[in-house]
Amino acid sequence: MTLPESAPATAAEVSALRLTARTPLYRGATLAMFLSGLGFSAAAPQIASFLVKDLGASLTVAGLFYLTNLTAPIAGYLVGARSDRTGSRLGLFRICAVVGFLSWTAVAFSTQLWMPFVISAVVGAFGGAAISQLFAAIHDETRAHPTPYDDSVVSIIRMALTAGWVVGPVAGAFLAAHTSLRVMLFATAVATLAQIVPLGFLQTPAASSPDQPAEPHHRPSLPAMLPLLTFTGLYVLVYAGESIKYAYLPIYMADELHFPAGLSGAVIGIQPLVELALMPLAVVVARRIGMLRLMVLGAAFGVGANLCFALTGTAAGLFAGQALMGGVWGIFAALGIIVAQNLLPGAVATASAIFLSSTAISSALGGATGGLGAAVVGLPHVFLFPATFTLLATLGLALMSRSAAQPRGMT
Repeated sequence: MTLPESAPATAAEVSALRLTARTPLYRGATLAMFLSGLGFSAAAPQIASFLVKDLGASLTVAGLFYLTNLTAPIAGYLVGARSDRTGSRLGLFRICAVVGFLSWTAVAFSTQLWMPFVISAVVGAFGGAAISQLFAAIHDETRAHPTPYDDSVVSIIRMALTAGWVVGPVAGAFLAAHTSLRVMLFATAVATLAQIVPLGFLQTPAASSPDQPAEPHHRPSLPAMLPLLTFTGLYVLVYAGESIKYAYLPIYMADELHFPAGLSGAVIGIQPLVELALMPLAVVVARRIGMLRLMVLGAAFGVGANLCFALTGTAAGLFAGQALMGGVWGIFAALGIIVAQNLLPGAVATASAIFLSSTAISSALGGATGGLGAAVVGLPHVFLFPATFTLLATLGLALMSRSAAQPRGMT
């Protein structure tokens, strides 16, 4: 999809905000995304501590928890394929949100170490598919009622997810400190279920405009999916450091750097603030240089961020690393889902599910790397591994952006 150039950037963003506010689906999706980000980001920095402190796991075993996410792409593909076949985007979104609530509730009340692993792998995998169905519904709405501001609207809705990530780590740390880690995890379950509320009883929008009737859905072939799978694989390498960071950066700051809780929370929270500020700028810059070219720069920011985590050992260095990581996700969060859907336009729910569930694969890769790396090289040098991953992603995206086979506006 080529980003529109017909309106000045500021006017386009104002119009996109108005369109988001007055369209029930966009408005409800924005609130749902905030709740999703709030809940998950509250739990992400605390899940390793829960496994270690409440269930007696070692640091290595706690890091390997993220391997349970390997089932999420399978669940996401199954849900996405059914969504493309039936068109029931919001119905499946609601089902997945309920499943996610049940999963987090069961994790919160776990009494044995094996329980969170099994629950996350079997039940949580389907709960994580909720967001992909929401993005598929948004795509259908933009096709049925196209405007010059559709990409900016998607970016605004995605910004709400990031806003949740601004509040979540601080709220999660506060709640865990004043109650318990189990209470905090149950609050995540409640936030996951609450995603349903802003959308009320909205029905799934039509996938086509009145003058463009819907075509029968055919399962995409593997050759047709290769560009999407290549892009998703590179995204996995970029994202792999997140699970390492959220598992080990809080432990590193508390146990080795002896930061107070407020400073540690500020370090974690600065990334989504930078991300939130940069997302609108990413859309503007992408109009001029292309989405994939901008993502090359974003991946390079990831290299610098992980080197800061591994080598500086100071609060200033960690703040700098988190600021650079904010640049990574300011670019990828604003544009990633748009690129993914454009690479498989005939099956947008499948494309959304594959791309968004790839975070689970990257979490598993990061979890395995972090667990083994922490045992071999220790903290903070474990962050050299994600630095290597993001370097490989930078090179791969650079090659992909030069390919003449990419759709117009992507490079």
